[in-house]
Amino acid sequence: MTREEVMILDMEGCEERAAQIAEETREASEEILAELSAELDMIEERKANIKAEAEEKRAAMEAVIEGAGEEIEKQEERKMPDMNEIRASKDYLDKWVELQKGKMDANEFRALFTTNADLGSDVTGTIAVPTYVEDRIHTAWEKNDIMAAIRKTYFRGNLKVGYEASSDGAVIHAEGAEAISEENLVIGFIELIPQTIKKLVRYSTEVMDMKGQAWVDYIFDEVEYQIVKKAAETAVAAMEASSLSYGYTAAGATLTTADIIGAEGYLGGEAANPVLITTRSNAAALKAAALSANYGYDPFDGLPVMFTEFAAGSDTLGIVADLSGVQANFPDGDQPKFVFDEYTEAAADIVRVIGRLYVGIDVVAPGKVVVIGADSE
Repeated sequence: MTREEVMILDMEGCEERAAQIAEETREASEEILAELSAELDMIEERKANIKAEAEEKRAAMEAVIEGAGEEIEKQEERKMPDMNEIRASKDYLDKWVELQKGKMDANEFRALFTTNADLGSDVTGTIAVPTYVEDRIHTAWEKNDIMAAIRKTYFRGNLKVGYEASSDGAVIHAEGAEAISEENLVIGFIELIPQTIKKLVRYSTEVMDMKGQAWVDYIFDEVEYQIVKKAAETAVAAMEASSLSYGYTAAGATLTTADIIGAEGYLGGEAANPVLITTRSNAAALKAAALSANYGYDPFDGLPVMFTEFAAGSDTLGIVADLSGVQANFPDGDQPKFVFDEYTEAAADIVRVIGRLYVGIDVVAPGKVVVIGADSE
């Protein structure tokens, strides 16, 4: 080995090469023996250097332990912002609004925020909404009494929900008696097939120049409100049409307290929190009748009242329901998606904003919805 090769060996390499030389010297000529002897001298020099370096490092470590050296100022640890902090920022909200308008590409949006945090995107590329918008969405659904009370799920595609159509009850088994019969259980299914709720609103191009929170407050809220309102009307229509709802015929053409009480009698035992759904005009007429008759009794029989508008031509006067028996499934989330059309009415400086929401709503449990219909005779 050359001197350069020897001087890069570690201690183990030096020992191995020395052992090899010991073998080679047994049958080596005088000339080769001289070369091997010189190589052994280099190996001993390398081993001495390794030992000296080790001693020097050990001494330096002991000196540091005893307090030698200069103290290095600790660098302040930088905490990277998490996703919640980023979603709550004004910059995230402003850029998200531009994304909704179609003025920013989704990849461009991600590039701005993925350096410090995960955007929470799923395999479909959905981007997490800003905290401000999420709060507004939640508030919109909660402000509508009907939609706030029904069950919400977020399964993709059509959703089949099972319910117990009929079953045998439990029995008492006396000691020594014959074995009880197997339960006769019949399970039915309701399929929640989503449909798209849409709302078209026209705005001037000046309004579309609004940024961030102002845009959300002015445009998003209006579209969200109309879509949530339509979703509640869809839920009411589903209750009227469902085969799981019981139809109760009122005593006459107007709603009375006796009708409400009668309808309550057809609720199942699991209907723990019944409410009355009716129009404001029906509720007002019922309260006026109670005042005129000097009733000393709540005309709604203590039920919370939720207001709606029944479809034209419907003979429904009211619905008594435990709304936990109604389910809304949002396959693509409960945030409206937007389409911006700047071309159809461009000559009039009008931008058409179409909000859309994919949702399936239906009654999914028997014994929880009773529809009160007017007496047609």
